[in-house]
Amino acid sequence: MGNITLGRYMPLDSRIHKLDPRAKICAMLIVLVSIFFPAGWLGYAILFAACTVLILSAKLSFGYVWKSMKPMMFMMLFLLIINILAVHTGTVWLQIGKFAIYSDAVTQTAYIVVRLLLMIMITTSLTATTKPLDMTLGIEDLLNPFQKIGVPSHEIAMLISIALRFIPDLIDETNRIMKAQESRGVDMKEGKLKEKIMAILSLIVPLFVSAFQRAEDLANAMEARGYAPGEPRTRYKVLKMHGADWALILIAFALLACMIFLAYFA
Repeated sequence: MGNITLGRYMPLDSRIHKLDPRAKICAMLIVLVSIFFPAGWLGYAILFAACTVLILSAKLSFGYVWKSMKPMMFMMLFLLIINILAVHTGTVWLQIGKFAIYSDAVTQTAYIVVRLLLMIMITTSLTATTKPLDMTLGIEDLLNPFQKIGVPSHEIAMLISIALRFIPDLIDETNRIMKAQESRGVDMKEGKLKEKIMAILSLIVPLFVSAFQRAEDLANAMEARGYAPGEPRTRYKVLKMHGADWALILIAFALLACMIFLAYFA
């Protein structure tokens, strides 16, 4: 559980940290769209190089980013097994009796894995370089045009910000409960299936109780400070776009154009 880094802000001094959150969110969405174009290995190499430059510019360690990827390894292995059993096209790479592994199965899995890794690198970079409050302000500003059709931009931004903010807290709480249960003799790793289910229940129940208690404390704190959804609110911090912010968005569009070119014209 401690390997999950999504939602954790890293207070470092970098140019990426100082960028406008709206620019970072827009750039992230544009790059996420570009990831799903079938641009081939050359396209993914370009995106990987761009993500590497982003991580280095943000002064994040690759070990920190790798922590957010480790929980996905089981899913990637599961995808590989499913594709090996379901895909029977391409050349045969390995033949064991009647069982065969085809090239398309491995290739499709590799494409999915690369896309997942790129998505994790982008989203981790965003949450690690953007404060939760700045994230809320950025999402709210981006959703403001939709208020004309009744979309509650502030409430949606607040919900997303609270969710991201409490992910690390819930992870820490889970680790604390696991250590408390292990000190009482509960074995989370060994034992029969029934014993593992009971061990998981002993973890889930107090975690839900703690989560509901945190939610109630947050609601009471917001109410005590006069928070009223839907009411007009002023801001202490006003976001302003600068040249570097527009440059980041232009770079994201350039990557998108490059992926489209490689997918359909190269």
